[in-house]
Amino acid sequence: MEAIQSMSQANLLSALVRTMRLEADGVISLELCPVSGSASFPAFEPGSHIDLHLPNGLVRSYSLLNDARERQRYVVAVLNDRHSRGGSRCVHEQLRVGAVLPISAPRNNFALQPTREKQVLVAGGIGVTPLLAMLRQLVAQDGQVDFIYCARTRQQAAFLSELEALAGERIRLVCHFDDEQGTPPALQHLLAGYAPQTHFYCCGPTPMLDAFEKVCEALGYANAHIERFAAVAAVPAATAGYSVELRRSGRTVSVLPGQSVLDALLAAGLNPDHSCREGVCGACETRVLCGEVEHHDGILTKAERAANKSMMICVSHVRGANLVLDL
Repeated sequence: MEAIQSMSQANLLSALVRTMRLEADGVISLELCPVSGSASFPAFEPGSHIDLHLPNGLVRSYSLLNDARERQRYVVAVLNDRHSRGGSRCVHEQLRVGAVLPISAPRNNFALQPTREKQVLVAGGIGVTPLLAMLRQLVAQDGQVDFIYCARTRQQAAFLSELEALAGERIRLVCHFDDEQGTPPALQHLLAGYAPQTHFYCCGPTPMLDAFEKVCEALGYANAHIERFAAVAAVPAATAGYSVELRRSGRTVSVLPGQSVLDALLAAGLNPDHSCREGVCGACETRVLCGEVEHHDGILTKAERAANKSMMICVSHVRGANLVLDL
């Protein structure tokens, strides 16, 4: 997955690009290792992503696909997106083996839920990457998994041979290729017949995620988890200004009409954790102590939004004149 990023250089790791491999038409993988051969990277859980600070000055977020038990490397895959705004194109055309990149520590907004029941993983194109890491862990735990992989063609289906090798008695692989079976994939049919308590995970392009959510709701599946790598839609700006009280800092900051909470805090000389500015990476999630939030992120579930316990300060606003944050 890829998302536009913008974050400070604090707390970054140095990673050596040790190998680059062609995994499918338009898809290459990067194996990243600590610059010091004896060092190890921070541990991660399946579903995590890291930020890559690229040579052209852009920063992009990509899901980790390797075994989460590995500490000596991170592996990501990058689609050469025809709609690239410079990130994937830089990786494919400029990045080379031997380069050293600043990267972030892993973050996870797409974690596997603890259950011994069958789990269903649904991948669309390059969205296979976090789900492959999940599958590796579930195989190691002797879990039961249905893996549904959708792509335009077999040639564009990265890691298909690995998935086929992992398939077996407890791992069922179902593939849909548009050029062979038509488009779009019939998710209503593919997802029908599961127990209501089943957990479903989906990562892929926005139209597929929207369809997945609608199908899961129609089928009565409450445990549907998604990972977005693009903003849901243009975020409406707040039309009125308001104040933000930072409880731990003892400061109050004014947010101007049309300004995000994040930008107001940065303008006031503060530097809260942040990255994508699109509400999809989770870096700026902040606990809400008071104030009714108007949510515009692509991470929080409907239940989490209704609970009003946290917000993504890069895109979400407050309904009213005051907001109190745990900062």
